[in-house]
Amino acid sequence: MNYIISGMKIDPFKLERYFAKYEFSAKYLLSSSDCDGFRMNDILGMATIEEMKLWQNLQLGYTESQGLPMLREEVAKLYSNISSDDMMVLAPEEGVFVALNCILSKDDHVICIAPSYQSLPQVVRSIGCDITYWLPDEERGWYFDPQELGKAIRPNTRLIIINFPHNPTGYLPSLHDFQSIIDIAKAHNLILFSDEMYRYLEHDSSLRLPSASDLYHNAISLSGLSKTFGLAGLRIGWLTTKNHELLEQMMAFKDYTTICSSAPSEVLGLIGLRHKEDLIETNIKKIKRNLSLLDGFINAHSHILSWSKPNAGTIGFARLKIVTPALDFCEGIVAEHGIMIVPSEIFDYGDKHIRLGFGRLSLQEGLDRLGEAFKGV
Repeated sequence: MNYIISGMKIDPFKLERYFAKYEFSAKYLLSSSDCDGFRMNDILGMATIEEMKLWQNLQLGYTESQGLPMLREEVAKLYSNISSDDMMVLAPEEGVFVALNCILSKDDHVICIAPSYQSLPQVVRSIGCDITYWLPDEERGWYFDPQELGKAIRPNTRLIIINFPHNPTGYLPSLHDFQSIIDIAKAHNLILFSDEMYRYLEHDSSLRLPSASDLYHNAISLSGLSKTFGLAGLRIGWLTTKNHELLEQMMAFKDYTTICSSAPSEVLGLIGLRHKEDLIETNIKKIKRNLSLLDGFINAHSHILSWSKPNAGTIGFARLKIVTPALDFCEGIVAEHGIMIVPSEIFDYGDKHIRLGFGRLSLQEGLDRLGEAFKGV
C-alpha cells in the first residue's frame, strides 16, 4: 500500500498551541485533561525485585517496533478479546495520525464526533476527505443520538470516529447506545475508530463500556497511559484491533514516524500497568473529590456557569451565562488572575462554553482564585 502524505498541509493544533502559550506560565490550570503525573519514585517504589532488574539492566538501544512484548501482554489485560498480537505501541497522538492516514483516501466520507480533540477531524480534513459532524444535544446532557449517526451515512462513508468517555463534555453513553453504534458500523461494513483515552476513569465502574475493539473486527481503539494512569510524560499509548491487515499497514506506516518507542518509557509503563489498580484508585478518589468541589462551585456561581455534570473522565464542558465570548473571557482571566481555562472556540464549538478539568490536586486553590475573579463579572 502506498501512502500519499508528502503534499499534506495541516492547520495548527489550536488546543496544543493554547496550552503551549499558557500551561507553563499560568499559576492555576483549570482545564487540564489529565490527572497529576505520578513521580518516577512512585512507579519504581511499586516495582517488584524482578521489575527493578528490568529497569536497572535496561539497554538503551532500539526497541521492537510493535512494542515491548511484556508491555503488550499487560495492555491486553485491559481488554476481553484482545491479545498482545492485536496491538501496536506508539505515542497516543501518533496513533491518531498513523491510523487515519492508513484508513482513509481523499474521496472517502467520514463521520466524526464533535466537539472533539482537534486531531481527530483535522487529520481527516488534511487528507482531503469530506466530513460530517455528529453533534450532541446539550439539553439532554450532551446526549449523542445513535439515530442521528445512522442518518449521516453516505454511499462513500468509510469511517466513523467516536470518543467515549468524551472530551470535552465527559459524556458516557449507555451500553445499549454504544452497542447501537457498533451495530451501525457493522451493518454498513464501516471502520470504527474509537478514542478510549479516558476508559477506566468512569466515576461508577459499573458504567464502564467494553472497548470497541473487543466487540467489532473492524474497530480500532486508541488508549494509553496519559489520562487514566497519570503517566503522560512517558508518551506511551497503543492501538488495538482484530483487523490484522490494517494493523500491518499501521505498523509499516509507523516506520516513517517514530519507528519504535522509548525503551525507558516502555519499562516504566510496564511497571505502572502491573500495578494499575493502585494508579487508577488514586486517580478515581481524586476525581470524585474534585468533581464534588467543582459541582458545588458551579452551583454557587449559577448566575455565571451551568453544566451537565460528567459521569466519566476528568473534564466537563460548562456553559458561560455572560455576553462576553468565551475566548475573550478566558484570555482576560489568564492575563488578570493567572488562571488558564480553555474556551469553546478552541474546539470550534461556538463561544459560550469552557472546558473545566478536575484531575489535579490543586483544583481547590484554582477555584478559590476563580471565585475571586468572578466577583468582578
